[in-house]
Order: sequence, then structure tokens, then C-alpha cells
Amino acid sequence: MDNEVRRSFETLAIHAGQQADPVTGAVVPPIYQVSTYKQDGIGGLRGGYEYSRSANPTRTALETCLAELEGGRRGLAFASGLAAEDALLRAVCRPGDHVIIPDDAYGGTYRLFAKVAEPWGLTFDPVPLNDLDAVRAAVRPDTRVIWCETPTNPLLNVADIAALAGIAAEAGALLAVDNTFASPYLQRPLELGADVVVHSTTKYIGGHSDVIGGALVARDAALGERLAFHQNAMGAVAGPFDAWLTLRGVKTLAVRMDRHCANAEKVVEMLSGHGAVREVLYPGLPGHPGHEVAVKQMSRFGGMVSFRMRTPEAAVRVCEATKLFTLGESLGGVESLIEHPHRMTHASAAGSPLEVPDDLVRLSVGIEDASDLLEDLERALS
Repeated sequence: MDNEVRRSFETLAIHAGQQADPVTGAVVPPIYQVSTYKQDGIGGLRGGYEYSRSANPTRTALETCLAELEGGRRGLAFASGLAAEDALLRAVCRPGDHVIIPDDAYGGTYRLFAKVAEPWGLTFDPVPLNDLDAVRAAVRPDTRVIWCETPTNPLLNVADIAALAGIAAEAGALLAVDNTFASPYLQRPLELGADVVVHSTTKYIGGHSDVIGGALVARDAALGERLAFHQNAMGAVAGPFDAWLTLRGVKTLAVRMDRHCANAEKVVEMLSGHGAVREVLYPGLPGHPGHEVAVKQMSRFGGMVSFRMRTPEAAVRVCEATKLFTLGESLGGVESLIEHPHRMTHASAAGSPLEVPDDLVRLSVGIEDASDLLEDLERALS
């Protein structure tokens, strides 16, 4: 991009990696639905493209944009968030290495570590990342990665990225930050010292519940090259149409996140005063244990809200009683979703140290009219 247009997040989201097509003048990057490319002689590649597992122009546009938005040197788009996580682990770890993960990590991440990475030879310890002394105590000579999720899914705990970056650097380890809940619009982990950012682009970045995807963004070029090698060698890349849909979603990320945050704040205010609700979990609440850190490293507090009912049965009833909040997994789309993590997204963590409370309800607050959402929740809670 020319320097004169690099003025704000909103401008980058619309223009980074997305110059007008030089042949037709199309202002939106085309969908290069192609597997192979004509070469101008042996080794003579046009623009570096030979086979779409290795690189595809539509995917390149998305990867460039994501790198710009996160402030990194290299962006890589994958078929899913878990595919991105797996590629990262294979690129930076070897059998016998050790990883520290949050003690309230996303259930799919825990499953990847416990059922895939551990049999491969990786060891890991779940640690409360908001307890820096506990993190330091968990570091071992063979620790290669501190895996951070902030805010966490679904308990919305907050970790101090800059402090964890310092601990990782002292240990000679990498700090990987799952930035899915915040998105680069609300939080920029690389600027706080993280080495690599992880995204499920299915969520806020895509934003419309119509595409599955994942991404890695590396702070330095050398790590970016290692990740790119594994992306190509393992092959779980984003297809061109998926990349195009995700890139379309990126363009409105800023305006959507503003509305998600505004609606979530109103939902939190209502839930906090409701007699049927035992506890509201939201980093924007002054009483939240991670509030001060969230204020320091986030511009706003996001569209995810969790709350605890007084019994597990009450939590299930609320999840089944809403009309506008659709009962469903995933998050970050324009529509509001409600779920019971214990029996849905985090069922894979049942019986483990990462098991979530069975009275917990998780909301992905969409961009509908806030008054309609409040009325729906009030009716379900009554």
C-alpha cells in the first residue's frame, strides 16, 4: 500500500492487499478458483504462483491484509482455526517439548493438545495465565511455547500479554496469543510482545457465519517463513472462495465490532441487575479480576458475555427459551447466539482440569437492535 492511505485500522481493512485488479480494474480482489498456473519456462513463475496449495492470489490478499491489521511481518490463512494451531505446534515444537496452556482454554484447543499433540510426544500443563507466579513456576527447560488465550473461551479471563511476553523471552520460548475473541480491532498482541497471533477467522474476522477459516500472523519474517513452510507442507490451506468470503468480512470488522461491543455492554448491564443471574463474566465490569489488564491492552471489551445461573437446570432452560438468540455453537457472527458450553463447545474438556461450570451460559452478542435482544433475554430469564 502507498503510505498516504495507511491512516487507520478501518482504511487498512478495506485496502491492505486489495489493490484494484490490474487487468479489469475490479475494486474487489477476484476469486482465483484455480489449482495450477502457466509458467513462463522452467522455474519462470508469474508473480510467484505455481500451485494453489503453495499460494493463491485471493489467499495472498487475505494474508497480506491480516498481517497489516495485526502489525506482523507474515500472515497465513488456513482451512480452520485448529488447522492453524496444529501447523504452529508442528513448526515450533518437537516430540519431548513442553507447552504451557491456559487452564480455561477453548475445548477444541484442549482436545488438540490432549488427543493429538500429546500422543505425538508433546507435553503440556494447564496453568492460570492471570497468575504470573504460577506461569513462572510452570516454565521448564524444555518449554517451547506459552499458549495464551485472552479473553478466554468461555470464562472470559484476561491475561497480561506484555508480562507473559517477558516470561516467554526469559525462558527462550515463544508467546502465541489466540486473539479470536478480541480481534485485531480491539487488541494487538504483537505490539505487546507476542511472537505469533492465532485466529479462528470463522468468528469475528469473517463475521457472517458462512465460512470456516483460521490464520497465523508472525511478528518476524524468520518465524513467518517457518510457518509458511509448514502451511505448504501440511496443506490445510484456505481455499480461494473461503479466503474471498473472509476478506469480505474483514472490510466491515471495525463497524461490526463497535456494534457488538455496544450491544454487549447493554446486555451486561441488564444481566448484572437480574435476580435469576448469579454472576456475570465480562472484562468490562470493574469488578472483573482482569479488568485493569483489559483496560490496558484492549480498546473495548468485546461482544462475548458469559453468565452463571443458580442451577445447571436453569442454565439449560435459558439456552432453550430464547428466540432471537439462536441456540448454536460458534460465535462472532452478526446474529446473536446462545449456548451451554458444558454440554456443547466444551464437552471435550469434561472430566479434565479444563471442565467448565455446568451452570454457565455463553452469549455471542450480535448486531441486532439492542432493545430486541434485551427483551428476548428478559423473557427467557423470567
